[in-house]
Amino acid sequence: MPTTAVTAQASRIARGGKAIYGAPLGILMLEARFPRILGDMGNGATWPFPVLYRVVGGASPDRVVMQGAAGLLPDFVEAARELVRLGAEAITTNCGFLALFQRELAEAVGVPVATSSLMQVPWVQATLPPGKRVGVVTVSKGSLTPKHLEGAGVPLDTPVTGTENGREFFRVLIKAEKDDMDVDLAWQDVVEAALALAKANPDVGAIVLECTNMPPYAADVQAATGLPVYDIYSMITWFHAGLRPRVFG
Repeated sequence: MPTTAVTAQASRIARGGKAIYGAPLGILMLEARFPRILGDMGNGATWPFPVLYRVVGGASPDRVVMQGAAGLLPDFVEAARELVRLGAEAITTNCGFLALFQRELAEAVGVPVATSSLMQVPWVQATLPPGKRVGVVTVSKGSLTPKHLEGAGVPLDTPVTGTENGREFFRVLIKAEKDDMDVDLAWQDVVEAALALAKANPDVGAIVLECTNMPPYAADVQAATGLPVYDIYSMITWFHAGLRPRVFG
């Protein structure tokens, strides 16, 4: 009996090689100052599991969304590699417009990469009945190009509605006109965009929210439209489940 106990104790070898443990998901963050309320991807309390954050210097929302992230690929690659060095086993980003870098980031870091909530569109489409399709609500319809859609595997004829004509959401998040945000007005902008999408496209059977700042409003979008709603929270909780599958005792 004592021999068995000693053998069991000797087999308890902890493996090293990383700087940080227990947080297998790394999130590349834009450099911004607006409030990240609960449900926002950049609020650590949003996630039911630990995550690693890395802010990419110079990657402002305006530069990424309105200017096509021009010149920023090397910065995102280096930041992603740093997260992997720290211990991340998979990488995501906090802007759906970074679908532009999906292939390059995946090639550069050697771990699974999910850059954009838009990557859910093909999955959600497969769940819908014939005659129905997925619609997208984005922060800026005018900036969402065919290259963004192609990067995420989204059909180019997907109906899209943006929030750029709203009163709060776009001007705070993208134009950075102020640091604080009227949450009720932001909520209204997102819900109204979703309602406009559904009204203009009666064949829309589900909605994907492109912007990673939209999850706080997803439940209200679903209630207002009566449609299934998917966002970065739904995608990343799925993504993380593959990294740490639930153990059923």
